[in-house]
Amino acid sequence: MTTPASTPRPTVLFVCVHNAGRSQMAAGWLQHLAGDRVEVLSAGSAPKDQINPVAVEAMAEQGVDIAHNSPKVLTDEAVEASDVVITMGCGDACTFYPGKRYEDWQLDDPAGQGIESVRPIRDEIKARIEGLLASLDIPVQA
Repeated sequence: MTTPASTPRPTVLFVCVHNAGRSQMAAGWLQHLAGDRVEVLSAGSAPKDQINPVAVEAMAEQGVDIAHNSPKVLTDEAVEASDVVITMGCGDACTFYPGKRYEDWQLDDPAGQGIESVRPIRDEIKARIEGLLASLDIPVQA
């Protein structure tokens, strides 16, 4: 089932502390698998200066380019604008608003890890994104 054109597309915000690995990979997968049917945001409570190069490499292996993304600071406005907020290991540092759909994905942090350790994290994120899309009734685009 496809989302009708008259239905507003949902906004999904991915949050991790540094916005340099997990949340960037999740945003990349969601954009890749959903296209323009979902608005994708990512942010961090203490963003780094650049995306983890090993995360970029792992995603590039799957044909998903996140190399030109940049870490962004988490704002109240981003949380307020989002229909779904997915946190990844930021604990109390992430803003919480009642009434939003929240999920906390417990994922290993790719920071400081080599490509062999980051690939399973990347693959787990993809599987979770596919589940998220199914829950939003949005088919994965080919």
